[in-house]
Amino acid sequence: MSAKSAKLESFRGAGFCEKAFVHESVKFICKQISYTNARSLVLGVSGGVDSAVVARLCQLAIQRYARKFHTPIKLVCVFLPSLTTSAHSREDAKALAHAFSLSLKQHSIAHYQEQFLADFPKATPLEVGNFCARVRMALLYHYSSMYQGIVVGTSNQSELLLGYGTIFGDLACAINPIGALFKTQIFSLARILQLPESIITKPPSADLYPNQSDEGELGFSYAEIDSLLAAIVARSAKYYSKESPKHRARESAKVKGEPKAKPPMPSKSTLTPIHPNALRKKHYKSFEKKLASMVLTRIKANQFKREMPTIFMPKSKLLRELRTDTSSHKATHKDT
Repeated sequence: MSAKSAKLESFRGAGFCEKAFVHESVKFICKQISYTNARSLVLGVSGGVDSAVVARLCQLAIQRYARKFHTPIKLVCVFLPSLTTSAHSREDAKALAHAFSLSLKQHSIAHYQEQFLADFPKATPLEVGNFCARVRMALLYHYSSMYQGIVVGTSNQSELLLGYGTIFGDLACAINPIGALFKTQIFSLARILQLPESIITKPPSADLYPNQSDEGELGFSYAEIDSLLAAIVARSAKYYSKESPKHRARESAKVKGEPKAKPPMPSKSTLTPIHPNALRKKHYKSFEKKLASMVLTRIKANQFKREMPTIFMPKSKLLRELRTDTSSHKATHKDT
């Protein structure tokens, strides 16, 4: 195993190494800045631990980028409170900005929410929350346009697997430096980054209504949930590995006595969907029955949130005809 592979392996699974993760994620953010030629990083700060961790990683990244390339990159942190945003969240967002000298913009979405409630008085708290999440993301993308930047995501892997987020809302982003981490790892990382204690210790919440908490709605602690999620992800990876062409070639080589092929590398850009065979209850009999049922049901129901939109691809003959037809329309347009 190379030194780089060993470093990457050190923060996976039970052997999570916070310092190694910070180092590698900061490098990742710097590469994305360079690749996109961004002039800023834009993210929504909620007062929660996920956005606080991302804000600090982004700050470290732009400091590294400035040292290496002598180019200043702006960090645009935006606090977007709604009618249901708690006083605790407001205080914690300010505490984060104060602790790390972050410039924090505040842009209330209360008036958008009031209009939505007037138009849809029967909307449930979840529907209102989804609306607010999409308004926030629309505003963040406007800020990214204003500051020639990219929107940085703040969803962790636990949320992504459980579907605990709004599609085209808080799940939308250009890059996500913490999408491979479970929630329990986020808490561990927060301490290494020396975030304010009030942010680390408060119960995770989407602030959909007073005293709402993620764990209260899910019915289990993140420690319990993440233990099962880690088992599901590991089993899923084994199933995909066995189905890969390289694995079949390796198995064939064993029979023929040829050298073994190297195992396939995981995707670097996206989280692989959970393999259907990894979602069978029989694999998780050692976990509490209600926990397994809740987690497996949520993963199955929300897997679509982690997939790209399905695009219809015509058969080759029809595709050629469509391209020919499009070309003729372009020529006509130029003539007019």
